Amino acid sequence: MRKTMLGCLLLLGAVYANAENHTVKSPDGRLVVNIGCEEGKAFYTVDYDGKPMLVRSALGLVADYSDFSQGLAMGTLKTEGPKRLTYRMTRTKRSAVDHEVTEATVGFANGKRDSMTLHLHISNNDLAYRYELLRPKADNPKAVVIQREVSCFNFPAQTTTFLCPQITPMTGWERTKPSYEEEYTPDAPMNVKSQYGMGYTFPCLFKVGQHGWVLVSEAGAASAYPGCRLSDYEEGKGYTIAFPQKGENNGLGSELAGIALPGTTPWRTITVGPSPAPIVETTIPFDVTEPLYEPSQDYQPGRYTWSWLIWQDNSTNYDDQVKMIDLAAAMGYESVLVDGLWDKQIGRERMEELSRYAQSKGVRLMLWYNSNGFENDAPQTPRQIMNNAIARKREMAWMQRIGVTGIKVDFFGGDKQQTMQLYEDILSDANDYGLQVIFHGATLPRGWERLYPNYVGSEAALASENVFFTDYHAKKEAFEMTMHPYSRNAVGSFDWGGIIMNKYLSPDNKSRHQRHTGDVFEMATGITNQISVNCVALYPNNLQDVPQWELDWLKQLPKSWDDVKFIDGYPTRYVVLARRSGDRWYVAGLNATDKPLKLTLRLPMFAGQTVNHYTDLPKKKGEKFLPSMKGRLKVGKNGEAQVVIQPNGGLILD
Repeated sequence: MRKTMLGCLLLLGAVYANAENHTVKSPDGRLVVNIGCEEGKAFYTVDYDGKPMLVRSALGLVADYSDFSQGLAMGTLKTEGPKRLTYRMTRTKRSAVDHEVTEATVGFANGKRDSMTLHLHISNNDLAYRYELLRPKADNPKAVVIQREVSCFNFPAQTTTFLCPQITPMTGWERTKPSYEEEYTPDAPMNVKSQYGMGYTFPCLFKVGQHGWVLVSEAGAASAYPGCRLSDYEEGKGYTIAFPQKGENNGLGSELAGIALPGTTPWRTITVGPSPAPIVETTIPFDVTEPLYEPSQDYQPGRYTWSWLIWQDNSTNYDDQVKMIDLAAAMGYESVLVDGLWDKQIGRERMEELSRYAQSKGVRLMLWYNSNGFENDAPQTPRQIMNNAIARKREMAWMQRIGVTGIKVDFFGGDKQQTMQLYEDILSDANDYGLQVIFHGATLPRGWERLYPNYVGSEAALASENVFFTDYHAKKEAFEMTMHPYSRNAVGSFDWGGIIMNKYLSPDNKSRHQRHTGDVFEMATGITNQISVNCVALYPNNLQDVPQWELDWLKQLPKSWDDVKFIDGYPTRYVVLARRSGDRWYVAGLNATDKPLKLTLRLPMFAGQTVNHYTDLPKKKGEKFLPSMKGRLKVGKNGEAQVVIQPNGGLILD
């Protein structure tokens, strides 16, 4: 979508003409974007099916050399399309994208005659926009600092929110926050201040009364810009793009954005629809990004086992990891993640031996690393490797030599541009050595599956470790897992950290607090969560204490998905969605309410078929755990199926 310099200059030649408000429509005409400029200030609105989804919302930015937030004149609109957008991927919710898009540009100039171009990308349910700055006529400056964006998202008054607050920096355990690991608040009014007064992390979900749903996020933010968020709500203005906090990254590095000219900002993405379906199904983070490098090899999807979730730090010893390798081999899984402290509790020499043993079983190792550095106090080792190019490349060469397949890097320092550069450096170097990468204690991915072909996924949410840590979070698991398909996982691969099959959150599976979800609920999260290398948090005891039919299903858990369809649901209450792997569809449902859900599902992919039916059943008097069952279900010729999902229970049809 980037224009040539000549094209941009021709576009800007018309900037000083008198311009009316411009209108751009989606290919199907249902999404309408209006761009205007009044009293020197640029703005936009978004309607869907004639209903306002975003009311007058500011556009523009302020750079150190020129102000593009006021004193603006708008030029003519140039549109292209509708045209076909087609590409293939192997690491996201949809393997083949093929739909129509309309692209548009409009130029603005301020009183100094400096220019800014607004780029628009519009498909039937998605809008993305970004700014491009050219060099001034004097050809300087060639590098600028963007001090702030005035980009706003202003919703109609009846809107309610489903947001995750940003926390203050250098807080939490070992000063490791912010790490995108705070709790969502559902159905909240806009005018309530965020929990920590720092606004909200992307993505941000809104329900616009009875008009529909809107998801706001960003894409394409890599090394050339900081990761952004939304501010608190301001009456009449809405939510504004906010840069990182000064204290992130232990106070080092700028919270502002530095770019070379000509240069662009990341895309601000907006997905709208009358139901959550377009949000669950969107591919907008990948539609507006392009790969930054070629993959050094054909990275394969897979499944992995992980001792740390329940066995914790002491489990990173040689003997326990052999048990996890044997478990992965028995289940037909591709990898085992060896977590922190392996360098001290196993050692490099024995790690080479462990890797050879794993490969003899048809399994490959992934290794955990601390990202630090100086960003926080997280003590787990290996440290002081991933933050240093010389040490990092030396380490990756060693991993390549001994047959390690990937790394998990944890405890990042925030969203400043230099931290975003560290993510990119790790990914680029890892690709040189044939390594896939998972990030934890980390920022939201922003189209990274397409930008970086060896990127697998990120945590960037309150994930499975909290189910282990406290009974409070174990009880909240269903709430969280019925939020993420509509928000966190809608825009990027999500390493939740495990399908948990232990009844109790303890190595003996008898003590500490219990798991409150049913077995089929846990199995169904392998479908509702999307990531290309999925964690199945099984333990050797599960081979004896989990029903064989459940183990059999987990053995064939698909490694990748080709398509996704939203079926039914409401954020934090329940979700039913379908994913396709090859020519086989899987339908999964989760219930976070305190009552059984009786649903009539419309499943055209199963019309007239009898399918496998896995479900959790009601507890009998005195039972602590939901029983589960496997059966068969006849789907009507009209594609309708009657199902019941128990509280904290799950459903699978395949």
